[in-house]
Amino acid sequence: MRDGCVYVAGTCDTKGPELRYVRDIIAQEGLRTCIVDLSTRKSGGDVDVAAAEVASHHPDGPQAVFTADRGSSVNGMTVAFQHFMMARDDVAGLIGLGGSGGTTLVTAAMRALPIGTPKLMVSTVASSNVAGYVGPSDVTMMYSVTDIAGLNRISRVILGNAAHAIVGMARNPIPLETSDKPAIGLTMFGVTTSCITQVVGLLDRDFDCLVFHATGTGGQSMEKLATSRLVGGLLDLTTTEVCDLLMGGVFPCTEERFDAVATSRLPYVGSCGALDMVNFGARSSVPPAFRDRNFYEHNASVTLMRTTGEENRRMGLWIGEKLNRCDGPVRFFLPEGGVSALDAPGLPFHDPEADAAMFAALEETVRQTDDRRLIRVPHHINDAAFAEAAASQFRAIF
Repeated sequence: MRDGCVYVAGTCDTKGPELRYVRDIIAQEGLRTCIVDLSTRKSGGDVDVAAAEVASHHPDGPQAVFTADRGSSVNGMTVAFQHFMMARDDVAGLIGLGGSGGTTLVTAAMRALPIGTPKLMVSTVASSNVAGYVGPSDVTMMYSVTDIAGLNRISRVILGNAAHAIVGMARNPIPLETSDKPAIGLTMFGVTTSCITQVVGLLDRDFDCLVFHATGTGGQSMEKLATSRLVGGLLDLTTTEVCDLLMGGVFPCTEERFDAVATSRLPYVGSCGALDMVNFGARSSVPPAFRDRNFYEHNASVTLMRTTGEENRRMGLWIGEKLNRCDGPVRFFLPEGGVSALDAPGLPFHDPEADAAMFAALEETVRQTDDRRLIRVPHHINDAAFAEAAASQFRAIF
């Protein structure tokens, strides 16, 4: 069993009986528990950690939590609880119960905890888009079915299942594997799969290769591991999330993309992988402003839009400025033969002029040094020669 305590968190003034029900099931299984009250209006009664104690962990003091405005109070408690949990050294797991406000409050702390720490959120909003709650972390979301507003024949089952789930996770920890092979992160999309498969084949004898799907949170997850020093280098060959950030697609990165490269100074090999496409949902979901653009229906749920030369130039400038902040070893590849499986002669997104605009913008923007270099290659990103060049450069700077 994991040596520590299972924290049970929520607003005990409105969800006290439900939190205690979960606490009692966990305790009956022999695990140590701690109910943390996150109420911002009145005391939650039978708790182990009072709301005032949590609030005292806010960087600006408890007065930043207990305000006259409910919204600012919840925001303040969110910050305080995150700091409270990060100060614990005995976390065997964290389980939370809540509606939209409580889910926002608890999952912020969950995202701050290390990858691998059991985290389970029982929420009334878990059947909707939960990207904002989960982020780049391993938060488990469970839909509450009924509102968390009393114990009844349905809620007892759901909350009981959740309690037993966190017990199972806490009691049976899977340790992070230790190996002589350092872990490295790689980004991949369907249209760069061939590239990454070849790169992994060239490196996996000496490295533990962790591949991240570049769907917005994929890049965030990789960079979270980078800032946590859980990877020793990055092969960020698929930077497509920048397209969706700048052009309004459905798989955007955040404005913080590449910042982990700068702060960690890890060995970094990047490229323009899939920077030729913006992702939308079904064709009917594409904004009217883009009606006359070049589209490719990847499947019934994903429509791809070819980026223009102007958009590519904009991305080149944006990425270039980010790379200028990186003082560790950086190599960024410009594959002149095409940046995705759709960007090749005879294929729907083949547009050498658009790609050239991006490459030119990068070369105008990036301040190249011995450590920070752009590398033009005549190959397509999925060619064997490109994979060999990328792997070779990574070995050279690792």
